[in-house]
Amino acid sequence: MADVAQNLAAVRRRIADACVAAGRPVDAVRLVAVSKTFGPEAIRAAYAAGQREFGENYLQEALAKQVALNEPGLVWHYVGPIQSNKTRGIAEHFDWVHGVDRIKIAQRLSDQRPVHKPPLEVCVQVNISAEASKSGCTPDEAPALCQAVAALPRLRLRGLMAIPAPGADARSAFARLRALFAAIRAQGLALDTLSAGMSEDLEAAIMEGSTLVRIGTAIFGARST
Repeated sequence: MADVAQNLAAVRRRIADACVAAGRPVDAVRLVAVSKTFGPEAIRAAYAAGQREFGENYLQEALAKQVALNEPGLVWHYVGPIQSNKTRGIAEHFDWVHGVDRIKIAQRLSDQRPVHKPPLEVCVQVNISAEASKSGCTPDEAPALCQAVAALPRLRLRGLMAIPAPGADARSAFARLRALFAAIRAQGLALDTLSAGMSEDLEAAIMEGSTLVRIGTAIFGARST
């Protein structure tokens, strides 16, 4: 297994250096360690090194890890595409969702969020590079979807999420996302989260205002699946 603690320290240095280069405070960006396909032992190693927020996108795998882990203070982010038959498990067992791209899914998440839990933290996913194969609403659809999500009682709209197309100019894509974020905020929604940036492009994302990066490979190593 990769040296998770050493890798995590290197990623934190990259984030801090990118914040300095962007003229931002070094604590301006949250790190979500994307632990999909890696077992509880990898999460425990990251936890021992101070990491508390983890991202998963395979529901059954994630639920099994949550049962296996009882470390206090864990925060679980669902970062993958959301199918209708997965909403209940996500609503019941996660703290954040980064892939809401249509009102049907948002409504189901709100309806199925247990009343004893705080509202589910939500980022609307935008298909910022207009990829036919990628989840996400269009930039034109995003303002109305954000308004609809903000009105649901068991959700708390936090911001936008995007994944630029492979090989695309990531900085340009993140700049478009940032402009959309600003436009939606100008409509009166109190967005505070730009979920943007992964192992290969976190610096570009931070230069364009990302407040949360989702890092897997650079922490846990290459995935076998």
